[in-house]
Amino acid sequence: MAQTDMDSGEDGGGGGEPEVIAKTSVLGGFTESTEIRALISSLPVVHENIVTLESAIERFLVIMDRYQEQPHLLDPHLEWMLNLLLELIRSEQSPPLLVHLGFKFLYIISKVRGYKIFMQLFPHEVADVQPVLDLLCRQDPRDPETWETRYMLLLWLSMTCLIPFDLSRLDGHLTSDPSQTREPIMDRILAIAKSYLMVTDKSRDAASVLVSKFVTRPDVKLKRLGDFLDWSLTTISQASDQTMGGTVILDGALQSLAQLFKHGKRDDFLQYAPVVLQCLDQCHVAESSQATLRKLGVKLVQRLGLTFLKPRLAKWRYQRGSRSLAANLSLSQSGSTVQAVSPDMETQSQEEDYDIPEEVENVIEQLLGGLKDKETIVRWSAAKGIGRVTGRLPRELADEVVGSVLDCFSFQETDNAWHGGCLALAELGRRGLLVPSRLPDVVPLILKALVYDEKRGACSVGSNVRDAACYVCWAFARAYEPTELKPFVTQIACALVITAVFDRNINCRRAASVSDHSVSVSGTFPYGIDIVVAADYFAVGNLNNCYLSISVYIASFPEYTRPMIDHLVAMKINHWDGVIRQLATKALHNLTPQAPDYMATTVMPQLLPIALGIDLHSRHGAILASAEISHALYKLANQNNRYCHLTSQPVSDQYVVRPQQIFVVVVVSCLCRGFGGELMRPAVCSLIENMSLSKMPFKDDPEAAVSALAALCEQYYQPQPGMADPQMQEVLVSQYIAGLKSTEVLTRCGSALALGSLPRFMIHGKLHQILSGLQQSCSQREVCFTEARRDAAKAMAQVCVTSGVSAQGGSDSVVCEGNVSAVYGALLDCMTDYTLDSRGDVGAWVREAAMTSLMEVTLCVVGTAPQLLSPDLVNGMMCSLAQQSAEKIDRYRAHAGSVFVRLLHSNNPAVPHIPHREELLAIFPTEGAEGLNWNAPSQAFPHITQLLRLPQYQYHTLLGLTVSVGGLTESTVRVCSPVSVALLSVSLCRVSIPFLKMLDQMLARACFDTFTTDQDHQFCVDLLSLCKEEIKKSKDTQKLRSAIAVFCGLIQFQGEVRKKVLFQLLLLLCHPFPVIRKTTASQVYEMLLTYDDVIDPDVMDDVMTSLSDTNWSVESGDRNSISVCLGAGF
Repeated sequence: MAQTDMDSGEDGGGGGEPEVIAKTSVLGGFTESTEIRALISSLPVVHENIVTLESAIERFLVIMDRYQEQPHLLDPHLEWMLNLLLELIRSEQSPPLLVHLGFKFLYIISKVRGYKIFMQLFPHEVADVQPVLDLLCRQDPRDPETWETRYMLLLWLSMTCLIPFDLSRLDGHLTSDPSQTREPIMDRILAIAKSYLMVTDKSRDAASVLVSKFVTRPDVKLKRLGDFLDWSLTTISQASDQTMGGTVILDGALQSLAQLFKHGKRDDFLQYAPVVLQCLDQCHVAESSQATLRKLGVKLVQRLGLTFLKPRLAKWRYQRGSRSLAANLSLSQSGSTVQAVSPDMETQSQEEDYDIPEEVENVIEQLLGGLKDKETIVRWSAAKGIGRVTGRLPRELADEVVGSVLDCFSFQETDNAWHGGCLALAELGRRGLLVPSRLPDVVPLILKALVYDEKRGACSVGSNVRDAACYVCWAFARAYEPTELKPFVTQIACALVITAVFDRNINCRRAASVSDHSVSVSGTFPYGIDIVVAADYFAVGNLNNCYLSISVYIASFPEYTRPMIDHLVAMKINHWDGVIRQLATKALHNLTPQAPDYMATTVMPQLLPIALGIDLHSRHGAILASAEISHALYKLANQNNRYCHLTSQPVSDQYVVRPQQIFVVVVVSCLCRGFGGELMRPAVCSLIENMSLSKMPFKDDPEAAVSALAALCEQYYQPQPGMADPQMQEVLVSQYIAGLKSTEVLTRCGSALALGSLPRFMIHGKLHQILSGLQQSCSQREVCFTEARRDAAKAMAQVCVTSGVSAQGGSDSVVCEGNVSAVYGALLDCMTDYTLDSRGDVGAWVREAAMTSLMEVTLCVVGTAPQLLSPDLVNGMMCSLAQQSAEKIDRYRAHAGSVFVRLLHSNNPAVPHIPHREELLAIFPTEGAEGLNWNAPSQAFPHITQLLRLPQYQYHTLLGLTVSVGGLTESTVRVCSPVSVALLSVSLCRVSIPFLKMLDQMLARACFDTFTTDQDHQFCVDLLSLCKEEIKKSKDTQKLRSAIAVFCGLIQFQGEVRKKVLFQLLLLLCHPFPVIRKTTASQVYEMLLTYDDVIDPDVMDDVMTSLSDTNWSVESGDRNSISVCLGAGF
């Protein structure tokens, strides 16, 4: 049941996608057999070139990986692939690299198909033993590049060990020096197996397989079994899991012992089992810090337990149906059913005569402890061990084991114990070892496990428990007859449906959906087929779809309505994840029409006291749920004139708190402030909105004079249509304007947004006061109030659009000639906000809000009174937008570009006075504007740079491009070079360093070649003067290093300017900062290599030597000698 881990909060799904997924995941056969044959045949050629070799390996991996989920499709083709590769390996002409490559391909095949199946195809004649053994002996166990070769050779050797001849017969055929003692093949193989049990790569796993096949041979067993077990136990006793080497040794020894006790005969190993168990106890393998060692320890313990017990099938186990397919088919055709097999008294009497060794108790105790391990792999191995060992116990002892497993389901236990207990119950049920008489004890625990969720800090644990509980339900549905599960099927069905629809984790939802299908097949699942179709594996992948759509459909079936509502109230509105709480409240809103009476008389009395409790998450969820349910009940009352009591009179004043009282208590108790206020304020706003939409009687409560939304004002502060309550208008507007001056940034933000949400009748007569407050808030450039400036810019546009535009109207009621300039001035001022803090360019938030507000206000003004827009206002707006469209942050560039193009293309009516409208339309044609991706610099900047040809946009466009240094052409620079000098004269910390870097790139790309032929061109002189002024008394190393690069680029100009540049560089060679001296020396060295006409070739070597050999980090160098050589003088 376990699925791939995935964040359920970002689930996909829906639409036609599931069918596509289902189709593409099923393959009909091995369609690439021809390509694979050609690929293997080409290995002798491609292995000589590293590029073709890697390409061949990658292609082979891609093809084979497609069959990971359907490896059986390879079965008809395994033999010829193996033969082709073995032919390359066995060939004497094959170089070592080709041999290793062949084994690498063999490993890839075995990884996909599984080594147990694939190794059976290896040739295992007597003639194969010696060549395989010799080839394995020649391998280097420490070579990390050829471990696949060693792995496959060990598997091949394990197959050749199965030959039915005594290995001593092969010793006579060995060719060796008569003067040397020959080592028997038996000892050679055993030595190799022992050596590879201690390696760090995957060959260790293959060595354990070799041991299990080799040591269990009749001839080897008689001579070497005891010695090998002694060696293994000694190794385990002496190794330590605190070191990497010790961990590797323990892993190999435990693996080999587990494989031996798995494949060996019980009679051969029974005498050794107590000694091995005692050694494990003494070494405390179960307490190791390595999960892999604990897993192998559990695996070995369960094999020891099976060795102690006789291999028998428990006659008392529960069996569903017949094990004969023919019998099942005949019975299904006749219409009869197969009765479950139950134990008789004779079976029980036979079991009483069976003695259980004492060691079994120790084995079971260790397996039960493994169920509580912190690692899943250990718990899973222990669960399988519990199932296997219990299957060989008498009924009474097996029932005691089941009771011990049930002890894991205690709330004093951790989630690990619950998970292990679920896995064990699934194994017991699947094997028929959980008799039906135990179901009344088991099912309630499984129902608890399906909703298990323990909070840990800011998150929770328990998704693995819920997933395993779904696996238990799946196993029970397959193991028991429907009649056995009938008393519990409704409870199980409700729990599975709730998990499939409401669980946060996508794996759990999908596991529950699959379990739903299994249970519904039994025929007793209420509306099983309908639910399985609606909540299938793919539909439950989308969390929003589950909560808002599927839940409504399933709740239409009466068996599931109340359990789903109860679960949302008890488990989800107080969930730690805010997204789940919000979805739960929306789901309650949608489910209210299914059970309105239950919601009003049962759920609301539960929710309202919780909304005033001490737990923050519960309080938040309960307030949202109360608001949603109240609104849903009101809508239902409007439809059929019923269920109005929540909006008028409470059901019973003794036990129901009205939603109005929640709002009063929350505000008076200051629950919206301090810790948790960030959660509570939106919840209370939602409560206000829903109460207003529900038209609850609220006017007589004196505490109602608080911050309100538009719906509240529309309902309560409008005595007559279009007219505000003067007293409440004065109170609200004054309160919010005062809030704009608060020292708390959140108070400023809330006040600004509240002003922006006021309806028109509340703004009428107060517009001048509101706009003045918002303009003042926008103009305060403190870093801590960036969010407040952003929200003030948004609110300004909202207020303007809400109040409307009139050319002849009053400035206190509408946007008119008297206030439009002030509005645009404030918003254009926001466009210059480049505030920086630890979060980065936070001023971009303000600029983005200002761009949106400018667009909204402009479109509103143009639609009513375009004469209010003067050329200066439009020019300033369009130039600012052009500047933002040229900056480097993709998101804000895209937003500015879209606003710029929308205003340019607006024609209903058109925005007046746009500078160079015709040229702009040529750059941004109407038909191609929608396809322009402003987020992609490669698409945006070619259009933006064309604005440099338009005088009105040159300065602002270049100002934006300066920050996004790069991509400028010579023709662009020719047009904008005067603007460049003017821009540098404006000393802006934000712009100067990027501009210097841009100048360096332009100089390096020969963009100013036009000026290099003139002596002392004015542009070059001005540029040098401004650069000198920019770095004067500067201690900014980044700015100084950028200026050094510019000075080295200016050396290409002729005349006196070159000497002045050299003089500046010589000054920088003696700068107090070592990093500046080193940078200058390095840049001058590169400059002299690039421009060979700067100094006389006769002194070039001396200058270069002085620049390169001087330790500029501690010395100032011989500047005078360098200056004389350069001809600059001092």
